[in-house]
Amino acid sequence: MQVSIIMGSKSDYAIVKEGESILSTFDIKFESKVLSAHRTPEALIEYVQGLKEKGVRVIIAVAGKAAALPGIVAAHTTIPVIGVPVETRLLGLDSLFSICQMPAGIPVATMGIGKSGMINGALFAVHILASEDPSLEQKLVAYRENMAQEVLLSDQEI
Repeated sequence: MQVSIIMGSKSDYAIVKEGESILSTFDIKFESKVLSAHRTPEALIEYVQGLKEKGVRVIIAVAGKAAALPGIVAAHTTIPVIGVPVETRLLGLDSLFSICQMPAGIPVATMGIGKSGMINGALFAVHILASEDPSLEQKLVAYRENMAQEVLLSDQEI
């Protein structure tokens, strides 16, 4: 397993599945878990501290409201953590600010809110892994070329 996706609540799965789809496209092994920074802190920390032994190279933490999950995860590992804020009552701005306002020394790479943030979070994980895997880098280049072609073809349909 190369990527661990941790969500604070199973209600976040609607967004998480977008990232799973991206990781599957690149044949990246991943695991998705529900663990709460507030409701299951001991289980969360135990899980995170065991991820290196499982071969995890990147963690994506998805959370809303207080959005403490990415920061708590980052505080307990040296594996890169990508935070994805979830839309809540305040349109996800509360989650975004919570994730991107980490104190110096405990970094979390913060993505945009919701579905696009999850997609970019998964792609950022691919970028991290591709930095040491030439075949994965080639897949990433092909993926981007395909996106460009889709845009060019859609322009012809107008």
